[in-house]
Amino acid sequence: MILPEDDPVPEDDPVVEDDPVVEERAPASVTRPLVQPDQRSCGAACLVVARGLAEPTYGRSLRDPGRWRTEVLRTHAEVTGLRDGGRPGLPWPRALGTPPWAVARRLGLTTGRRWRTARPDLARVAEVVRTGHPVALFVGSRLLPRHVLLAVEDGPDGLRVYDPARGTVRPLADALRVGWPRLWCAVLPRS
Repeated sequence: MILPEDDPVPEDDPVVEDDPVVEERAPASVTRPLVQPDQRSCGAACLVVARGLAEPTYGRSLRDPGRWRTEVLRTHAEVTGLRDGGRPGLPWPRALGTPPWAVARRLGLTTGRRWRTARPDLARVAEVVRTGHPVALFVGSRLLPRHVLLAVEDGPDGLRVYDPARGTVRPLADALRVGWPRLWCAVLPRS
């Protein structure tokens, strides 16, 4: 699965609260691949990308925009429902997005390892990413988490994240500077 790179972000780029990419959109208006299909499915989009990275055949199937949308919305319904992958789940209102414990449970199903929600220790996140596992990062305002990013690379310029609001990979520093500025938690494998 090849994740598209984002265009460089200019220093004066405004905060993305008014970014049209994150507005509610109809299926036909999603023009950039791998963009979350609605304002509540960022966590599910990250889970679909994580699975696509772990399973190349599945990842290639996501190039079809209709398949992408269907998979993200199905995943969102599953992880917020009574059962997820045959395991009991804690029901959660889909309107509130995807909770961290549901992301941890689904990453466990994808990787065969147990995952947990932890404080966002970026050194630990980078260590996990270097082993080939993406890490979900919950970000938001100083009051509450509002968005999910997926750390997918650790390079010379630091962590790079898939941002489902844009459908691209970019440096974490850029994502925090022009988006939600606070890291709330990371979903990491259990040691």
